[in-house]
Amino acid sequence: MSICETSEVCSTVISHVMMPYHANPAGNVNGGVIMQLIDDAAFVIASRYARSNVVTASIDRVDFHRPVHVGDLLTLKACINMTHRSSMEIGVRVEGEKMRTGEMRHIASAYLTFVALDHAGKPSLIPTYQPACEAAKRRHTDALKRRQQRQTNMRKP
Repeated sequence: MSICETSEVCSTVISHVMMPYHANPAGNVNGGVIMQLIDDAAFVIASRYARSNVVTASIDRVDFHRPVHVGDLLTLKACINMTHRSSMEIGVRVEGEKMRTGEMRHIASAYLTFVALDHAGKPSLIPTYQPACEAAKRRHTDALKRRQQRQTNMRKP
């Protein structure tokens, strides 16, 4: 049995109502607040999967597609896409809901790489992720391509 045959270990959904302290004076939620929530959702998955301390190693590009306003419900859907020896890629999709109308909007998506650490703060081995369903297999294949691209980019002078 794969560690991710139980979805609560490999995915999560977290919602937050956006309040005035999340926003600028015009009522638009600050991008940094959304980025923090993305990191928090990904952390939940990474720490559950590794069952150890984890740290954010990188966040791939974050594009904001639509604004978020005070009173909107922000829902973050996070799942594990791929693992390596001590690292893992977590994907997060952010959706916004206008509470009064029920209108749903895609706000942002991001891919984060986390590294599992042992008690001495050194990278530690994690279980190999085995995607079970077709959607998970597609995300896994796409994540492997992104990992190869990141490694290629790191080698360039």
